[in-house]
Amino acid sequence: MFEPFQKKEDEFFIIEEWNQIDSNVIAGFTTKNGGYSKNEYLSLNCGFHVGDDRNDVQKNRLHLSNKLGFPIEGWVGAEQTHETQIVKVDELQRGKGSIEYESSIKHTDGLYTDKENTLLTLCFADCVPLFFFAPKVIGIAHAGWKGTVNGIAKEMIQKWTSEGISVADIKVVIGPCICKDCYIVDNRVVSQVKQWMDSTSFLPYKEITSGQFQLDLRKLNQIILEKSGILSENISITNYCTSCENSEFFSHRRDQGKTGRMLSFIGLKGERE
Repeated sequence: MFEPFQKKEDEFFIIEEWNQIDSNVIAGFTTKNGGYSKNEYLSLNCGFHVGDDRNDVQKNRLHLSNKLGFPIEGWVGAEQTHETQIVKVDELQRGKGSIEYESSIKHTDGLYTDKENTLLTLCFADCVPLFFFAPKVIGIAHAGWKGTVNGIAKEMIQKWTSEGISVADIKVVIGPCICKDCYIVDNRVVSQVKQWMDSTSFLPYKEITSGQFQLDLRKLNQIILEKSGILSENISITNYCTSCENSEFFSHRRDQGKTGRMLSFIGLKGERE
């Protein structure tokens, strides 16, 4: 099965195909390896909000900045509150959330931009990272179960098409997240998943015991993207599970809530300003 994420360094994977389409595009997902954090955050924790030492997180991010060749002054981060707010990033927002959580863009779980020298970043430890790419436009979204069922993927597509971007030109990659075998939910969650289903839908959940379901968040996001007009051939899905791949990733469920965060990133490089 095709895998969109290729290991580039010990610290990160990249979406190689997009870089081949446009050499100015860099998109990928970090591992938990190669950083400075200690204890349960060992070692490349990129999340400021999880209780790790602030200085260690800053060192991790600066280390990653050097590895990516993308100055941290151009990074942008969001507060990530499991909602569907999406913000278009301009030059004035570059640097927000890059070296501290407090300046992150508030109440936001999706970012997009057409500005060069801007790296959009979000933190993950089981939720679904969604990467969006069209000519001269990039985006990223944080889709936990709440963001997924509330349609953050559809919201991004609507934002782009409202600006004149053809839905046929939008490519999406669904990144490393918890797989269906590791993600068990109850009726409360599945009842909200059903709003996206119709008589022809492949069900992305399976009841394994009374009131307990395996939920495939990757498949659910794929269904929502296709219902939003994205061509099936323009959607790629990772095979990596953040819970199964203990040597590569932090996992909120596997690590029982006390763990670090990986960073999803996508940026447009340009001439240095």
